[in-house]
Amino acid sequence: MRIAIVDDLAGERALLRGRLERALNRRSVQADFSEFESGSSFLAAAKAEPFAAAFLDIYMPGIDGVETARALRAFDSACLLVFTTTSTDHALEGFQVRAMHYLVKPFTEEDVDRLMDEILARIPQPDRYMDVKTGGGSVRLSYRGIVYAEHFAHMIHIHTSAGKTLTTRMPFKDFAAPLREDARFLVCGRGAIVNLEHASDFEDAAFVMDEGSRVLISREQTK
Repeated sequence: MRIAIVDDLAGERALLRGRLERALNRRSVQADFSEFESGSSFLAAAKAEPFAAAFLDIYMPGIDGVETARALRAFDSACLLVFTTTSTDHALEGFQVRAMHYLVKPFTEEDVDRLMDEILARIPQPDRYMDVKTGGGSVRLSYRGIVYAEHFAHMIHIHTSAGKTLTTRMPFKDFAAPLREDARFLVCGRGAIVNLEHASDFEDAAFVMDEGSRVLISREQTK
């Protein structure tokens, strides 16, 4: 999920970004942030690659937030627009460019938290991630990047879509617990969990994964 923050004041951008990042971290959602000090620089970037959401300060030198939103809507009808402003005097213009919200300054952590729930409800579900402690430190791994994982020799061996295998020491039930809340993942045996998004076939009581591995299914789970 790509998020743009457009404000001519660096301090305002940093404040909003920090609160957005904390709100996303509480939901285990990862996002890529881009900051812009002018509407024109934001529009150039949005034409090259669309943003899922954009936070536009209304009062900026050059083209203001409303003008920026109008220009954006000429080529992008899907981006969720949030105006950051000290007043809601531009509510009519916001309606015309289909802005979803006004974040009135000074906004609180709770304001951003509520807004984030609304944003996440409106966009395609962003991929979640987990932080995996390995011998070399901590690795942030997206759920999509997990092909399957297995537990043996007191370690979790995580096979990834990048072709690497990460190992971490933790109980299998603790590792699998958050993944089991995601419909893509299935515990297919004692100490084995697969991401069905990467399962290309099912034969001889085993999942054939898209990178060529075979993951056996327990007798109890085969049926």
